Order: sequence, then structure tokens, then C-alpha cells
Amino acid sequence: MTAAAAVRRVTATRYVTPLREGGSLPAIVEADDDGLYVLKFRGAGQGRKALIAELVVGELARAAGLPVPEIVLIDLDADLARTEPDPEIQDLIRASGWLNLALDYLPGAVTFDPLAFDVDADLAAGILWLDALTGNVDRTVRNTNLMIWHGRLWMIDHGAALTFHHDWARHLAADVPRGFGRICDHVLLRPGAPRIAARDAELAQSLSPAVHPR
Repeated sequence: MTAAAAVRRVTATRYVTPLREGGSLPAIVEADDDGLYVLKFRGAGQGRKALIAELVVGELARAAGLPVPEIVLIDLDADLARTEPDPEIQDLIRASGWLNLALDYLPGAVTFDPLAFDVDADLAAGILWLDALTGNVDRTVRNTNLMIWHGRLWMIDHGAALTFHHDWARHLAADVPRGFGRICDHVLLRPGAPRIAARDAELAQSLSPAVHPR
């Protein structure tokens, strides 16, 4: 395997609209490459470690051949706060000046509903496998963090993965269980579980030490 491609860096030029579905109040912004992105603010309540998890797990998913919108580093000028009437958004922009993270915006995408959409078993197994590996606690029926865009399934929002890096001392303690019991709540458990064993070697090889996000 070759190393992952370098993550592009762009500059936000216009704040378009907030996305109030998420607790961190992400936003759609326009960048200097004329693209629209979902910006995840460094100054949001979840903090920088959520953005680290978003980048690392998103790029691991891409290396494993799983569908994730492009992730970019995005510079945000705190002066953009002056054009926003909402004081909460003003504070968030000011607290997030300089470098942040963003995902390519998928216009017209709809939230995945397991009752309305069928998922390929191999794809479901890949997503299930990666979420178990990275400890992603946030892909349940209540909040799937999966979108359907142009008839294809896309993975979003990995800030709740890699929970161990919020408390390394506890994670390294000998009495902490190493399993991931929360996987039983995964929205793709039923279609994906029967195919995990068959895909394990392939997926593990795709994440060899030669693969890493930069």
C-alpha cells in the first residue's frame, strides 16, 4: 500500500449557514476554491480532539475504500464574525480563528434510514469493522451519521471515535476492558456482521503501517 494522499488546505471566504442538527453547530461555508464545505469548528464544545478523530478516522475509512466526503484543512478568518447577526455564531467563529477541519458538502443528501434503504452487505461489514476498530460510539439508529447522496451511502461525523485519546491514563489502565460493547447498537450490525470475518484480512491489509493521513 502507498501512503495516503496529502489533505488539501483551503481558506473560508464566506459563512453560508449554520447546520443546527449537530451539537457543535457546524456550518456550510464557501472556500477560495469555489467549493462548499461543512466546517467543523475548532472552538466548538467538543474541542480539538474531536477534529483529530474526524481527520484520522475519515482518512482511515478512505484508505480502506469506504465512502467518505473529501476532508480538508480550512483556514477561518475570525473577522468573518462581523457579518453574522447571531451572537452565538459570532463567538464560535472568533474562538475558531485560523485552522479548522471541513468535509465536502453533499447538496441534497438525505439521512440514511435503515428501513428505507438497503445496504450492500460487504459495505455494511466494512463500516461496522472500522467503527469497531476506532471505537466509534455514534452510528446508531438514533443518529446514523450516514447519508444517501446520488443513490450512494456516505459516512460522516467521526468526532465521537477514538474516545481513548480523551483519557489516555484510563485507557492504559490494566483493568479497562479492551472490547467494544457499544458495537451491539450499531445501525449496520444486522447486514454487516455476517460478512466481517470474510472481509477482515482485506480491510486489515488496507490499513497497513504504510497508510497514514498527513
